[in-house]
Amino acid sequence: MNYYSLNNPNNNHVDFKEATIRGQAPDRGLYFPKDVPVLPDDFIDNLHRYSREEIAFRVIRPYTGDTLPEAELERIVYETLNFEASAPGGARFDTHALGGAHVEASATGDNSGAQAVGPVIQNLPFEFPLVNITADIASLELFHGPTLAFKDVGARFMSRCLGYFVRGNDRPVTVLVATSGDTGGAVASGFYGIDEVEVVILYPSGKVSSVQEQQLTTYDKNITALEIDGSFDDCQKMVKEAFADPTLREELFLTSANSINVARWLPQQFYYFFALQQWPYKDHPPVISVPSGNFGNLCAGMMAWLSGLPVAHFIAACNVNDVVPIYLRTGTYEPKAARPTLSNAMDVGNPSNFIRILEIFHQQLPTLKQVLSSYSITDEETSAAIQALWKDYHYLADPHGAVGALALQRYLREHRGNKGIFLETAHPVKFYNTVEPVIGQTIPQPEVVAALQHKEKRSKKMDARYSELKDFLLSYR
Repeated sequence: MNYYSLNNPNNNHVDFKEATIRGQAPDRGLYFPKDVPVLPDDFIDNLHRYSREEIAFRVIRPYTGDTLPEAELERIVYETLNFEASAPGGARFDTHALGGAHVEASATGDNSGAQAVGPVIQNLPFEFPLVNITADIASLELFHGPTLAFKDVGARFMSRCLGYFVRGNDRPVTVLVATSGDTGGAVASGFYGIDEVEVVILYPSGKVSSVQEQQLTTYDKNITALEIDGSFDDCQKMVKEAFADPTLREELFLTSANSINVARWLPQQFYYFFALQQWPYKDHPPVISVPSGNFGNLCAGMMAWLSGLPVAHFIAACNVNDVVPIYLRTGTYEPKAARPTLSNAMDVGNPSNFIRILEIFHQQLPTLKQVLSSYSITDEETSAAIQALWKDYHYLADPHGAVGALALQRYLREHRGNKGIFLETAHPVKFYNTVEPVIGQTIPQPEVVAALQHKEKRSKKMDARYSELKDFLLSYR
């Protein structure tokens, strides 16, 4: 499998390894696979017969080509979908969170009640339950991983690919990433302690939730957090300038862990296959509503659809940052400054991955509109959706999931006879300041959040000026 730059499709083709290490093409274009593999019908029709690891391996194998030995890719897939957790002796691991079935697993691996001595380490599967809300709507919960966010999958997959690719390098790789919330924590967790990889995370000061900030600023070793006085778009602009700076690229071995990186973006296809694996209406493909900010997750779903996964329609569920809804309505694509909202991870005014979606549809808006609809949801509507889901169905949604649910409800009202899935992308506890006043209750803290409370915040404040970032990167190590 080769990849080309969307800025120059005819030149500079690279393999998966080079695309992963570079992150972005030298001409500043995003990499896109030269061919989209089509999976066999019998595989698609029998997803329920396969384990998640088998599905993920079959989906991603064509994209990695010969850059990863089969055994190494199997290891990477396993570590992506299973994570180590620890608890004091005798404690029990809560493997599910609010919003779906509540299941507890013994820390000792059995139900005998025996007390373990000292800390216990156990590999826990990263669950992806499809939870029925109504007869026509289900939630695909993507928050049961180590940082309680959907981005755990892509970050864990990429970190392990990159760790394999850079073994024995004469200088460490610097992973430079901008976050609007959940990416930072997932990347910090996924890359923590990876040899020969340094991670620098830029996040907008005061514009991520307190839990999100704790998750990305309480690591040491190879993780550094930069608190930027600006918006996510400012952070993303600074990162893009760094990749385009020939002086910096000569001094540092730079790559990105944002969803512009193929190793972060493409594994997100797994969710959609796991959803269809659990979908009970075999002759009735779902409409899928995706909370959308930088559009990597939605684009990955469309790649899964191109590979043969049955999906009736996609919805880009947006907050008031409505560049894409306006484009689908008017044909005019006009990036603009991001506006802060309750669903902060979607506060993006210039979504990087939308160019990949346009590539899928050969820049043809009429064709795109046959497959994609989009809705813009206000903060007031988001709060009302959280309240309604809790009151009417006893389902607890975070602001991003609530945006996805409301957009799906609107589409289904306009297109009777369909059934659908919305993606619940983060645990509601990460937005307790928003959710708790709406539902009138306190959200119990999962162990992984409680463990952060007494950790020291480690961040460096910085103005939203590229010159400051460049000086820091040239001097911090």
